[in-house]
Amino acid sequence: MKVVVTGASGYLGGRLCHALIEEGHSIRALVRRTSDLSALPTADSLELAYGDITDYRSLLAAFSGCHVIFHTAALVEPWLPDPSKFFSVNVGGLKNVLEAARETKTIEKIIYTSSFFALGPTDGFVADESQVHPEKVFCTEYERSKATADKIALQAAADGVPIVMVYPGVIYGPGKLTTGNVVAQLLIERFQGRLPGYMGYGNDKFSFSHVDDVVQGHIAAMAKSRLGERYLLTGENASFMYVFDVAAIITSTKKPSFSIPLWVTEAYGWVLVLLFYLTGKLPLVSPPTVNVLRRQWAYSCEKAKANLDYHPRSLQDGLKEVLPWLKSLGEIKY
Repeated sequence: MKVVVTGASGYLGGRLCHALIEEGHSIRALVRRTSDLSALPTADSLELAYGDITDYRSLLAAFSGCHVIFHTAALVEPWLPDPSKFFSVNVGGLKNVLEAARETKTIEKIIYTSSFFALGPTDGFVADESQVHPEKVFCTEYERSKATADKIALQAAADGVPIVMVYPGVIYGPGKLTTGNVVAQLLIERFQGRLPGYMGYGNDKFSFSHVDDVVQGHIAAMAKSRLGERYLLTGENASFMYVFDVAAIITSTKKPSFSIPLWVTEAYGWVLVLLFYLTGKLPLVSPPTVNVLRRQWAYSCEKAKANLDYHPRSLQDGLKEVLPWLKSLGEIKY
């Protein structure tokens, strides 16, 4: 089957392309001419299509003759100086994909990669696919853009567009060290001594998804999902304090001995934002990041387990893979 992957040069998209080729599919990978293609496989069954999801005509060319669209392209950052970019890419890009798919008569299914952020915080309970973002408060502009895009996807499904929505949690694992790979980035900060303590007191909660589990969930969605349905591709619900504790156990190193209050982290985030205007380097930690840490984002993936045969690994098993990988790259020592 001929499939097209948007965001193919990204963290998730690159891993997805590798897995699709192993499954025997022919891939057309949508990439920008400026993209780093190091995450993509080199195979005769992979064809590059140069374009951008904000460029409608390039999508028409990329989708031509394809049967399935994996729309993984997104702008994933905790903060940007121009927040309108989140909406031009995450909202406008989805609109372009949907319209180009309508015009391309061969498309049978669109697998749209949303995010658990699109469904909103849970704060004290574990939510499922029935949750709809209350849209009263947004921690980040990324979250706002994904919630807006989610409404567009749901309306498209109601209008008969052959779309399936999947919602990963915090994706982690080997692959590109992008800002989307936040667990790897924070582990690097921790082991290089720039993050000497816990962030907060362990009241945060996130659903952690290993990248290869998410990839398999996408592939299963191509064959087993029902059109118009939502599937959470989440995993173990835990705090970042737990992540650091498990990392210390795996590496036989000391756990952090103190917690950094979130107001201190927020102040540090403002410093990094100010430094951006001097250096041009986007901050790993910013005030919106702290807003996210003040909430809980716990989700159940029981529906995906039942319908997509989705089997997420434990956070401990995932970190046993991630930490040696980071060590092999020279990013951490233990």
